[in-house]
Amino acid sequence: MRPVITVKDLTKKYGSLRAVDGVSFAVYENEIFGIVGPNGAGKTTTVECLEGLRVPSSGSIRVLGLEPKADGYKLRQLIGIQLQEGKFPDRIKVKEALELFASFYSRSVPAGHLLEKVGLLDKADDYFDNLSGGQKQRLSIALALVNDPQVVFFDELTTGLDPQARRAMWGMVRSTREAGKTVILVTHFMEEAERLCDRVAIVDQGKIVALDTPANLIRSIDGGLRINFSVNDSGIAAQLESIEGCRLTASNRDITIQCADYRVVGEVIRILGENDCDFHDFTVSKPALEDVFLSITGKEIRE
Repeated sequence: MRPVITVKDLTKKYGSLRAVDGVSFAVYENEIFGIVGPNGAGKTTTVECLEGLRVPSSGSIRVLGLEPKADGYKLRQLIGIQLQEGKFPDRIKVKEALELFASFYSRSVPAGHLLEKVGLLDKADDYFDNLSGGQKQRLSIALALVNDPQVVFFDELTTGLDPQARRAMWGMVRSTREAGKTVILVTHFMEEAERLCDRVAIVDQGKIVALDTPANLIRSIDGGLRINFSVNDSGIAAQLESIEGCRLTASNRDITIQCADYRVVGEVIRILGENDCDFHDFTVSKPALEDVFLSITGKEIRE
């Protein structure tokens, strides 16, 4: 695969604070590359350096073969940016916003085509302040695509949206990649990254602490299966601990067993049955990307 973005030893300092601390990675053509982590981890600062909106303290960046600082105007003709937060005049119409943004570029996609693509064709003459949160986010996608970019940056695209609107945004991200574009997705929602991204860089305190496909990151967790249930007799925990290849945690009558083999599930049920132990709320779950983050950093996700 051809790399469209290469980053080596990127650092961004604000006084004594290293917001980005020696980050290196590559993004390949036509992939959805996720940059994930808690708020304040350095995700947006990293991406703004790639976009040419911030000047790095040190390190090297190439986006489509261009250096963002030196080749800023040329680069911005080739990339699309959906900022974490944007402001528009309340009384600007949807079509007017697209036409305004189109005027900034040497080439652009017709407004009607973009509005149809993002499902806003019937809102073309509506004012911005009359749009719902989901509609505003769809407009932000259209604005990021107005110049038919080769690389598109989406920064916290679904923050503040309800589940239905969030799923609609996921569809927009997928269709952007299907149109032949490379997508950089910045998010603190681990489920979002797990579902959408080909590869994910987990960032914490300005550093990349893991980078791989979501599936490989999840497989890296020891004891990947988790069995949860409640029992009426907490004494059963001693017998369950004897099962080979499992790690048991008991809190009052709630039991959690981590293991790597589905056969352990059958062994747990066998022991419960042979001991006439009543149990309920029995669930078996696989780890998720959020579990990878917790395993690596030992922290809860900060919303």
